[in-house]
Amino acid sequence: MKKMNLGTQVLIAFVLGIGLGIVGQKDILFLQPVGDIFLKLIQMLVIPLIFFSIIGGIANIGDISKLKRIGSKVLGFYVVTTILSTIIGVVVANLMQPGKGFSIDQIVETGEPIKAAPPMTVGSALLGMIPSNPLQALAEGNLMQIIVFAAFLGIVMTILGDKVSTVKKVVSEATQIMFKLTDLVMKITPIGVFALAACSTGEYGTAMFSVLGMFIVTHYVGAISVIVLLYLFILKVIAKVPLSYFFKKIASIWLVAFSTTSSSGTLPVSMKVTEEDFHVKKELSSFTLPLGATINMNGIAVYYAVTIIFVAQIYGMELTLGQQAMFIFMTTLISVGTPGIPASGIVLSIMLLNNMGLPVTIMGMIVGIFRPIDMVHTALNVTGDVVSTLAVARMEDMYEAEPADDENASEQTA
Repeated sequence: MKKMNLGTQVLIAFVLGIGLGIVGQKDILFLQPVGDIFLKLIQMLVIPLIFFSIIGGIANIGDISKLKRIGSKVLGFYVVTTILSTIIGVVVANLMQPGKGFSIDQIVETGEPIKAAPPMTVGSALLGMIPSNPLQALAEGNLMQIIVFAAFLGIVMTILGDKVSTVKKVVSEATQIMFKLTDLVMKITPIGVFALAACSTGEYGTAMFSVLGMFIVTHYVGAISVIVLLYLFILKVIAKVPLSYFFKKIASIWLVAFSTTSSSGTLPVSMKVTEEDFHVKKELSSFTLPLGATINMNGIAVYYAVTIIFVAQIYGMELTLGQQAMFIFMTTLISVGTPGIPASGIVLSIMLLNNMGLPVTIMGMIVGIFRPIDMVHTALNVTGDVVSTLAVARMEDMYEAEPADDENASEQTA
């Protein structure tokens, strides 16, 4: 196992975990503490890793005009891909019609009722990004506020230049410490993925696909459609990354995303793969990936789109083009405000359904099968972060080397 790369180890662990979960079913849940420990270690890394990476990434760019150029491109990619992902989700849901033929009698309430998040407006979303107390934001793990505070620090350090060289050195060394700690935690990733995959399969099995099978399938088709129609275009035309090489290296990120169902939790491995395998300069990846893990939620945008159309079809409610256009705008806004943590989409989807005037009763059932949906959309979230980063890296010439294996570099790179 030590001779295998991390991606191969994680793949083997993931497959073995699923197999053990199918055989052992609920008896395998004794492994849950192992998976929980792995998740806790990942969560331990996220806040300081994002904080120091954002500050260092911005400060190392060293030029305000360059920072503006890179920042505008990154945000542009994130907003546009989120809007297009929502549109693709709407189209796929309208074509597949997962709610047609679904009987109202099949809707049952399960567990405690879920409360919706407070209504979100553009003003409240923007206001919620700014920390009134940065220390409180760090203590509470409010990623968006942490990123905003870290971005301000990085910008000011860039403006001051050599006057704060000592602080830059401290931030750089702190970042190196976090990267080393991340490397140590990554060594046990196969063990954590094995336990999480086994427990998820053992707990949910295949019964979840019976009643809501078409709903789940539509989510997967929507996610695959985003990759085929959107990401492949960006990779081929803008990033100019060999597709075979991209999918070979992105697989290890997907497996961790499947297991953790957390964009933030997948961040350490996303940064490792982007820098070491795709050879993107650390000053770019340390800025774009933590930001993407918080605001670039292409997968959750597809989830909202499919869920809204699904509920509307169940109740025979036809959404006009105007309503769907408004829904796309609201989904983009809410997706940017969705925390990169497990199951955050459940609570915010209640809010979205309420805002659209749609019943929320079905959410009681969706909660029970949310895990397999969350898996694919988390993978899509983190893929979008990497794809956008590769595109900006190509546009800004911020590769350490070409993102292709050494043997085929001369043949495959553009």
